[in-house]
Amino acid sequence: MDILDIINGRSSYRGRYKAIPVPREDLLKIMRAGAVAPSGCNKQTTSFIAVDDEKLLDGIKALIDPPVAVTAPAFILVLTRKIFAYKDKCFNVQDYSAAIENMLLAIKALGYESCWYEGHITDDDDIAGKIAAHIGVPDEYKIVCLLPVGIADEKVKRISKIPFEQRIQFNGFDNAQLGKE
Repeated sequence: MDILDIINGRSSYRGRYKAIPVPREDLLKIMRAGAVAPSGCNKQTTSFIAVDDEKLLDGIKALIDPPVAVTAPAFILVLTRKIFAYKDKCFNVQDYSAAIENMLLAIKALGYESCWYEGHITDDDDIAGKIAAHIGVPDEYKIVCLLPVGIADEKVKRISKIPFEQRIQFNGFDNAQLGKE
């Protein structure tokens, strides 16, 4: 697949997954894609935990309420830690966002589907904290995202987007100038 086809063909998948394990080789490729993402001042604030053990997966899934990705054969947990680049500047949000997008594209390129679950696990009920405690994540790390990984068992639905022409500009914010020389 061409990279632009992968980018344009990727969408969030919230359906059921086939009961087919994801080979560790593929999970490593996905996490490597995340690890090579840009990082503010090269502080590399993002880490990953792949979970493919069925018992451990079941324990994590039991903590997620309301449930998501209950049939996914693997999860990748995205962790961050605050490392200041200079003064009071920390780019961990940008770092993990770039890593997540790289992994979502790698997931698609390898023939799998996924969805970026962040708010669902980091809200006031702190599901991410419960998951972290369950799997022994050190206190200086925070789980910020859960990516289910697997083969879709349902048709992938494309959600409509705001028309491209309404979201782009050239040389300032004036849609009337779009496409004009």
